[in-house]
Amino acid sequence: MAILVGPDTRVVCQGMTGRAGTFHAARMLSYGTKLVAGVTPGKGGRTHLDLPIFETVGEAVRETGANASIVFVPPLRAAAAILDAIAAEVPLVVCVTERIPVLDVVRVRQALANSKTQLIGPNSQGILAPGITQIGVMSTIDARRGRVGIVSRSASLTSEIVLQTTVAGLGQSTTIGVGGDPIHGIDLKTCVELFLDDPETDGVIVIGEIGGSEEEEVAALVKRIRP
Repeated sequence: MAILVGPDTRVVCQGMTGRAGTFHAARMLSYGTKLVAGVTPGKGGRTHLDLPIFETVGEAVRETGANASIVFVPPLRAAAAILDAIAAEVPLVVCVTERIPVLDVVRVRQALANSKTQLIGPNSQGILAPGITQIGVMSTIDARRGRVGIVSRSASLTSEIVLQTTVAGLGQSTTIGVGGDPIHGIDLKTCVELFLDDPETDGVIVIGEIGGSEEEEVAALVKRIRP
């Protein structure tokens, strides 16, 4: 079983009518991701990639039953898009947008504190459960279903470790890119805890990055549970 996503994950794409949104939405559809709608303010009522476009995430959720969102919205409007998804009580939001103003992300974090939403990113590759769903921009070429969980702050190293675990015959249960920005949603420690509770994950690989204390928090967790 993957963590955070599964066969019942239904995704709405915020910013799907843009160039990046169109390209990666098509990739997700071709992988088998259950992408059910797009959201672009001002374009509601249209269709794109044969999917309906809505004005707000709330409308998309009511009409399609979406329970996850992927955000392909430019930096200055990305926080508003995430807040729209939080207001719609979407359980999982993945934001790949880079260079969102730090104060905007602080406001998003404040909204997350009293919400039902789990945020991956911003500046995230997304989440990939091989053979189940892919949400974001992560490469799927070398991914294979397996029992190793991967959580990473580094995009390039994620691709390398996915390849190595596949070549070793281990495969991946879920791969998560938490995002490279200093302030973001779900952290390394939380992801490790989710993997530890997953009966179909036998081991976890954590890929860190310079800056911050998330790696130390993971180390403290490991020391606490396996002294």
